[in-house]
Amino acid sequence: MLVPLLLCAVAIWGSARRVDVFEALTTGAGEGLQILLRILPSLVALLTAVYMLRASGALEACAELLAPLLRLLGIPPETVGLLLVRPVSGSAALGVGAELIASYGPDSTIGRTAAVMLGSTETTFFTIAVYYGAAGVRRTRYTLPAALCADLAGFIAAAWAVRVCFGT
Repeated sequence: MLVPLLLCAVAIWGSARRVDVFEALTTGAGEGLQILLRILPSLVALLTAVYMLRASGALEACAELLAPLLRLLGIPPETVGLLLVRPVSGSAALGVGAELIASYGPDSTIGRTAAVMLGSTETTFFTIAVYYGAAGVRRTRYTLPAALCADLAGFIAAAWAVRVCFGT
């Protein structure tokens, strides 16, 4: 109900200001389509790489290597796959999170930690590819290292919050 009201309000506001609302809508849609076409190759390459890593078993190998370090940080080792996939692909991370919840249960420490991690971190590479691709930025400078540090902080904070709130 809210969306139709918002659309009507925008149309009325635009008409009151003597704006050709339909023309503005079609112009904006055309610009959006041009941006989509410009960033589509980056998105296809990114998603292809994620699925190749997952299918080859490389993600599982990385998970085994990182498990001791994550235990030290207080992050359940079972969530390593989620930590590796989340910065790259939201849909793959959601799949990994669903597998963790199905395996360990939604009320388990691992299930809760996975759910909080999904909600407290970002698909960093996807976001950088979309926004920088749309803006035509070629050099990201410190964006990627800073964003990955923020993701790590989000993962650690998620594990800590689950331990504090649920006492596990």
